[in-house]
Amino acid sequence: MKAAVVLMNLGGPLSREDVRPFLTNFFMDKNIIAVPYPLRWLIARYIAKTRSQGAAKTAYAALDYKSPLLENTKAQATALEAALHNKGIQAKTFVSMRYWHPMAKKVVQDLEEYAPDKLILLPLYPQFSTTTTGSSFEDFWQEVQAADGKLHARWNDEMKVGSIGCYPLLDGFIQASADNIRTALAKAPAGSRVLFSAHGLPEKIIEGGDPYQMQCEKSAAAIAAAAGLQDGAWEICYQSRVGPLKWIGPSTEEALHKAAHDKVAGVIVYPHAFVSEHVETLVEIEMEYRIKAGEMGIPYFDRVPTVSTHPLFIGGLADAVEATINGQPLPKICGNDFRRCGCKGKI
Repeated sequence: MKAAVVLMNLGGPLSREDVRPFLTNFFMDKNIIAVPYPLRWLIARYIAKTRSQGAAKTAYAALDYKSPLLENTKAQATALEAALHNKGIQAKTFVSMRYWHPMAKKVVQDLEEYAPDKLILLPLYPQFSTTTTGSSFEDFWQEVQAADGKLHARWNDEMKVGSIGCYPLLDGFIQASADNIRTALAKAPAGSRVLFSAHGLPEKIIEGGDPYQMQCEKSAAAIAAAAGLQDGAWEICYQSRVGPLKWIGPSTEEALHKAAHDKVAGVIVYPHAFVSEHVETLVEIEMEYRIKAGEMGIPYFDRVPTVSTHPLFIGGLADAVEATINGQPLPKICGNDFRRCGCKGKI
């Protein structure tokens, strides 16, 4: 049995010239801007042009116009492949990015050549959202159908396909996160508060049945318990708001204001909806929120690194892949209210 595991992630620009087309691809996604194509095309081009000359240009300039996301994801793929081999599983990992290269079309071509017996899709988003995992799944299968080659034929025949739509309570993810937080707390002054900062979403997406916010809250609570955090020593918040729509909250900036008002000894921010470092962690949190915290009078600020290639996290992913290959998917945690849950196949 020969398996292929496709690690899916957002993607990011690799040069200054990539910023605008990357943003165009992002805002062209109907899961991001839910309007008919002609209007979405105009909106995407306008936003991409504006942001590539403004906020996005400033953010990516801090990274020398090269997102580390691809490099980080490749490192995770290499570590996962080794962990699977240690389990006696013949598997090859592939990296597929949603909005920049390598994208699904190229990955499908590579899979055609590899010809796996089993295919596992593994998005690097612990919590499911239609805007991330759902979009990645949809895009991948569109490229499979468009290719209409051996992979498509075998997908409809003997090849077994599995997907890991979410893993907000995966033990390896929870324990690796708690380990990183404990390391940060050991350096922080007593009485510091941990902010679990996830990427935000417009409220209307959650109201449409998307389970992301619920899963983010469950992840944060589980990680806090594993790290030994008491009530009042941590809070969940949401970052990266853009546009005029009302977003889920509290925002990370609001959480910082609250911490300043409460005169905490310090703030530690952990981006628990990210498993790889990129512009939201290395610039938005590490630089922008650090500056804001200082301006608010918060005496100590630190950012907890993502789980990345932490052995507990990679081991947890390997366990999940093995279980999926053996027809034992992870337990479902979404109730009937979440009609856009990935486990239900309704994205």
